[in-house]
Amino acid sequence: MSILETINSPDDLKKLSTARLPEVAAELRRMIIETCARNGGHLAPCLGVVELTIALNRVFSTPADKILWDVGHQAYAHKILTGRRERFATLRTLNGISGFPKREESSHDAFDVGHSSTSISAATGFAAARDLDGRTNKVLAVIGDGSMTGGLAYEGMNHAGHLDKDLIVILNDNEMSIAENVGALSNFLSRTSSSEFVHRFKKDVESFLKRVDVGRGVLHVARKIEDSFKGFFTPGMLFEAFGFNYVGPIDGHDLPMLIETLQSVKKLNDAVLIHVLTKKGKGYKPAEDNPSLFHGVGPFDIKTGKIIKGKGGTASYTAIFGSALCKLAAEDERITAITAAMPDGTGLSAFAKEFPGRFFDVGIAEQHGVTFAAGLAAEGLRPVFAVYSTFLQRAYDQVFHDVCLQNLPVTFALDRGGVVGSDGPTHHGVFDISYLRHLPNMTLMAPKDENELQHMLATAIELGRPAAIRYPRGNGHGVPLDQTLQPIPIGRAELLREGGDGTLLALGSMVVPALEAAAMLEELHNIRLTVVNARFVKPLDSALILELAGKSGTLITLEENALQGGFGTAVLELLEEHGLSGTRVLRLGYPDSYIPQGEQHELRAMLGLDPAGIGASVRGFLSRS
Repeated sequence: MSILETINSPDDLKKLSTARLPEVAAELRRMIIETCARNGGHLAPCLGVVELTIALNRVFSTPADKILWDVGHQAYAHKILTGRRERFATLRTLNGISGFPKREESSHDAFDVGHSSTSISAATGFAAARDLDGRTNKVLAVIGDGSMTGGLAYEGMNHAGHLDKDLIVILNDNEMSIAENVGALSNFLSRTSSSEFVHRFKKDVESFLKRVDVGRGVLHVARKIEDSFKGFFTPGMLFEAFGFNYVGPIDGHDLPMLIETLQSVKKLNDAVLIHVLTKKGKGYKPAEDNPSLFHGVGPFDIKTGKIIKGKGGTASYTAIFGSALCKLAAEDERITAITAAMPDGTGLSAFAKEFPGRFFDVGIAEQHGVTFAAGLAAEGLRPVFAVYSTFLQRAYDQVFHDVCLQNLPVTFALDRGGVVGSDGPTHHGVFDISYLRHLPNMTLMAPKDENELQHMLATAIELGRPAAIRYPRGNGHGVPLDQTLQPIPIGRAELLREGGDGTLLALGSMVVPALEAAAMLEELHNIRLTVVNARFVKPLDSALILELAGKSGTLITLEENALQGGFGTAVLELLEEHGLSGTRVLRLGYPDSYIPQGEQHELRAMLGLDPAGIGASVRGFLSRS
């Protein structure tokens, strides 16, 4: 029996001798690597915090003590040590355990997360609630240096320092978020060699002064000089300015030092920040060598570290977007590209190499990214902000005030529109149509395939006003790609197939399934449907939709978005405005609930948005007429 098999809770971990803890760390890494090799997952971040996780669960006692993991993609070892070892093989699968902390999954998970920079704010709330209730438990926030590029982290620190609560913040500094960190803060934190020198200097000076009878006054003055010297070289002065006592930096892979430090800090009743230095991907060489690739990775071969490619071989929507943007930028010097710490994930790495002066990585700071883009646009440029649909939610106010209200020509390239798979509800992009289409001046579109994506990108940039293009995660359909990119007429849909029994109005990723469903219904049930590639959510092709509604009196809308406020709702509004509210309408999309984790094809089938599900819904709807 492995030592890990004897650990079913943090209490079991506490019973082990300190000498056996490295063995626990080795087994944790092995289990995490093996599971991620099968299921995919956030491998590199989790490998980097194994020792830190052991030390936290050794010193503190969850669920009474609260450990809040920022983003949460580094919490795999925590899950294993807190009673989920036997279910860990189901990580990120349909009906399995989540890839992120989840309160409904375990009492040891204090707070649901999936997005960055929330831990300090939430932990401050936990600490305030504890004090109001008269409890004495400890509250800890574990935040990476990448997440510290998000403004919310500093809003939380500012308030926490002001309240001076009993709160421990652990800064996990691995010099990376998803891609290499950018910005002044990253440069400040990376002064590790100076910090280590100062740490040694402090100990040496203190040891010398203790050996020499200089008196308490001289010792006090010497310590103040040393503290000033230390503050000049280390980030301690920044955090102490926020009202936190700064400890560190310390080696995040030295278990005895971690445990000793945490035990000492546990005795304090002040706001403390512990600066921990870790190596992302620690213990698995491919992940150490390429931590960006193994940050969030699909299934891979453990021996070689090579990613196991899925079927198909066609280029992804993300890659086609990046290539098309480079092509357009070569012809138009006004085009700039912006990412929020995800140049690889959004397809902008090639742009960054080809046009380094026109590429901007703003860090994990979507709010700033949007307003920064607005500033560029106000000066005559054509910025393209490439961002996952789920992450743009965090900058809604900036899209409203700084872009749309001023009618500025910013293009939002919304990657991962629709369900994304195993990352689950925090990452599914199923709300962007609803939260963008009601904003004045916004043009919102979705391509049926990767070739149309190219033309929509040209359309958005040429438009001269706010525009958003949403496209799905994954590979395209392998259609031929036009070399000359032409703008699409605004608000013009595409009639793909004609039939007299009703009309399928399909948007974006739902167009191909709609065509397949229509072909199946005609072949098996003699039901002949018109199929329309809507292209635009705003403005709708009002003339075509109203014409088809008048012909058949039956419309079925298809979208990979929440039904509330989505594309189907826009069609209903159009019919009502033109006195056609008697038209029979079936809206197919995602329900008013959060979509669980699972493979994309599993989720679409489960929710009736694959060809078979669409066909069944249409047959049932038509039979009720």
